[in-house]
Amino acid sequence: MRIIGLTGGIASGKTTVTRILTRLGAAVVDADQLAREAVMPGTACHRAIVGTFGAGILLPDGAIDRKALGRLIFADPAARRKLEAITHPAIASLAEQRLAALRERGEGVVFYVAPLLIEAGVSGRVDEIWVVYVDRETQLARLIARDGITREEAEQRLAAQMPMEEKAARGTVVIDNRGEPGNLERQVVTLWERHCGSGHAKNG
Repeated sequence: MRIIGLTGGIASGKTTVTRILTRLGAAVVDADQLAREAVMPGTACHRAIVGTFGAGILLPDGAIDRKALGRLIFADPAARRKLEAITHPAIASLAEQRLAALRERGEGVVFYVAPLLIEAGVSGRVDEIWVVYVDRETQLARLIARDGITREEAEQRLAAQMPMEEKAARGTVVIDNRGEPGNLERQVVTLWERHCGSGHAKNG
């Protein structure tokens, strides 16, 4: 089974690309979704996060308030490293379970979608890397509009990730998302047909 890592910076368009790939019939394992599962109430991760950051980061139903936790960790690199030390092993374990199930099912190609694929040191899990690219100013503008945050908060979030130019340099394939949505879809469809065909790996 060929595993394609799909990554990019925050607000670069990974979710949109994932949606297009899913519509085309791609098998997808999404690290963000796994991260949500890993920290659900009752899990070891949930207990460790509350023990580390306090009950102030909880919603009334006991779930973790991702926005409150995000504000905390993006302002404090040490706090971010503590959170990653708690969550990354759990996410990796869930990812291996999902990939094993897809391999058992006979999937030829699977996309592993992870915003921190390179930063978290898990690029060895994939056979190649596709990067969704936008320039820094476009990324900032989209992030501010999407999350309703200040430019300063947006800058902090970008600073927590590898610069887009560096990510793009590490990609086998770079998907340019600076233009219109229709252009993005055309790129993804072309890449799917060229590299994945009917879901089985192709040479070239």
